[in-house]
Amino acid sequence: MSDSFREVISVSWFGRIKRAVGGIIVGLLLIVLMVVGLFWNEGRAVQTARSLAEGAGAVVSVDADSVDAGNDGRLVHVSGPVTADGGLSDPDFGIAAQGLRLSRTVEMYQWKEQSKSETTKKLGGGEETQTTYSYSRVWYDSQIDSSDFKKPDGHQNPPMAIHGRAFQIPRGKLVAFDLDKPVLDRIGGDKAYPLSADQSAPIRAAYTGTRPLSIVDGKIYLGSDNTSPALGDYRIGYQLAPLGVVSIVARQAGSRFEPYQTQAGDALLMVDTGTVPAGKMFAEAVSANALITWLLRGAGLLLLTIGFALFLGPIGVILDVIPFLGSMARMGTGIIAFFLAILVGAATIAIAWFWYRPLLAAGILAAGVIAAAAVYYLGRSRKAAAQMATPPASIAM
Repeated sequence: MSDSFREVISVSWFGRIKRAVGGIIVGLLLIVLMVVGLFWNEGRAVQTARSLAEGAGAVVSVDADSVDAGNDGRLVHVSGPVTADGGLSDPDFGIAAQGLRLSRTVEMYQWKEQSKSETTKKLGGGEETQTTYSYSRVWYDSQIDSSDFKKPDGHQNPPMAIHGRAFQIPRGKLVAFDLDKPVLDRIGGDKAYPLSADQSAPIRAAYTGTRPLSIVDGKIYLGSDNTSPALGDYRIGYQLAPLGVVSIVARQAGSRFEPYQTQAGDALLMVDTGTVPAGKMFAEAVSANALITWLLRGAGLLLLTIGFALFLGPIGVILDVIPFLGSMARMGTGIIAFFLAILVGAATIAIAWFWYRPLLAAGILAAGVIAAAAVYYLGRSRKAAAQMATPPASIAM
């Protein structure tokens, strides 16, 4: 049985025009959503920046050895080692470890569909799309629904009976302080936790399934032959977040930590691994906020470009009666869409700056006007000086 096949779909010129008209609606909706999104992003960035500045000015570093009731309700910074009353275990496979969090990752060997399309414009405005669907068996960490395949026959995936899980300590201690889920969830540092052959016996004793079990490359392999995997075989690995030193910035609530609500609007709860000063934690948060802001700006401008391209799409389709003209038109509308996205996006961001940061925006505008005026008058004065230095032309007798 072939693991690939080709499908050919033809669309008439009128069908393409109808589709392009529908694209106008989608494009307009996308443009509106992106304008709103870009405006919201500037507000989010300002709120987060102000919240971090407020927090940096209010935070107090405290000793982890004792809980000072006088700091209740205040934003505190504390560093220290995390300890746990008990260990971690995965009862399904009898895995035991000491740490903060034990994560089980599961991959199943199954069919995956891939497609590749090539579209050809036809004289008269029609379009022909050839799509090649190919099928291969791969290791994948979630169930691939083979019923959605273009050709499900012969490529049915078995149900995935084993899934990934995380086993985390419910409570921990940071010397005198208590740590609960909101803080523990933010502690990272997960590292690979390879299994050894010595653990085979307890793993087999805990496993209740029927597949052959072995330890291969530090992972549990469920299947007859790991060198030639069969459909439905599993690879199960583990990651462990070890106990260690962490640094926390949060509101002190007795011996616990809670998010600190700033007047600017954000609730601050920051956790980092290692001994990290409060100033560095806030500086990293400021940098992360700036990065997120620019990434969202870039995504918004890209989607704006797509929205304007969809809005202008019918022009290229109409001119596709002669494919060459349609291609030239799409190149032109693509450039126009890009510049419209830059114009609308920049205008939206500028308006948002005036809305959320009127004083700063006015200051930047004033500085720009002053700089432009200075350049203008400097140019005029140099021109006047050059004219005065030039001797008048001699009058012929």
